Amino acid sequence: MVISKSYKKRLIWIGLLVALLSIVQFLLPGNSRVVSWYADYVFKPFQSFRNIVFGVVPFSVGDILYVLGLGWILYTAGKWVYFLKSFRQNSNRFVHSFMYSLVVIGTVYVVFLLGWGGNYYKSSLSAYWQLPEETTRRDSTLIAFDKFLISKINEYSVSYDSLSFKELDQRAKSYYKNYTHPRSTPTIAKASLFGNLMQYMRIQGYYNPFTGEAQINRNLPPFMLPFVICHEMAHQQGIAAEDDANLLAYAVGTQTPDKVFRYSSYFNIWLYTHRRLMMKDSVLAKQLKEQLNTQTLAHLEDLKAMRKKYDSDFSDYSGALYDGYLKLHHQNDGIKSYNKVWHSAWALEEKRKKGAEKRVMIP
Repeated sequence: MVISKSYKKRLIWIGLLVALLSIVQFLLPGNSRVVSWYADYVFKPFQSFRNIVFGVVPFSVGDILYVLGLGWILYTAGKWVYFLKSFRQNSNRFVHSFMYSLVVIGTVYVVFLLGWGGNYYKSSLSAYWQLPEETTRRDSTLIAFDKFLISKINEYSVSYDSLSFKELDQRAKSYYKNYTHPRSTPTIAKASLFGNLMQYMRIQGYYNPFTGEAQINRNLPPFMLPFVICHEMAHQQGIAAEDDANLLAYAVGTQTPDKVFRYSSYFNIWLYTHRRLMMKDSVLAKQLKEQLNTQTLAHLEDLKAMRKKYDSDFSDYSGALYDGYLKLHHQNDGIKSYNKVWHSAWALEEKRKKGAEKRVMIP
């Protein structure tokens, strides 16, 4: 009788979770009003609350939760192997454990959707800013933007200075506060506890959807960090799509008069633009690259050496997993979506020619 009640409670909980997930999946896709309501009255207040709570903790709480989660998965998998080997004696325990795992996974996913996942249903940042669609792409545009970025990189490389992670975090936080509108969600970036493991996975940073923390690989070269920090802080503003997070990071980084942030922003977007041009015309791309100043060429060599040092199959596996995650959450281009930023960044610069706005608008 006790077992029967236990089964019933877990079945009811599983049924409630399935019903809640079904409602969310029914309401959010294609319903801009519901998505806007979610962003304003669910995500933003929750994100602000998380920033206040976890902001006082100097280390990454999200990383610890991930480690504990991995430990739970390994422990559960070990139990299942034992139960299956002795199935006759432990069939009831296996079913209980399986149902309990479904409840845990379902609950975690509901928290994910409420605390972050709904942002994947937003319209693109390009559409919000009324930038030209990607159908306007031309090779001449790609070349012109590559030249523009090179000129900006050369201009700001003269004033580039290597700053500490703490200093960059504080500056980025103030820039989001002073150069965005409406008032942005409070931001804070933290160095990930995983350290060099992120290097092997080729992860520059990530947003934790459960704690709302912006996790940064602080072992990145200093010239990469300003842009990466702004990118992860863009996620804290409810920008889910990776190309949109790149675009917002670029917009904020180039809106501020801070030459260190401007250099990093132009440099990072040039990397995407140059990669795209290499696919179109490798000869021309190499010729344009030679126009970069000596310091930037040295920075490119630093990046090349770092990637060679930490090159491993691990990065391929982690990349494939993240690609699948993005596609599962309505990012059809998967991990390739990062590269789409070159066109939207160019469109932003074209719009700025008509009159720059004092603040970067965030939906």
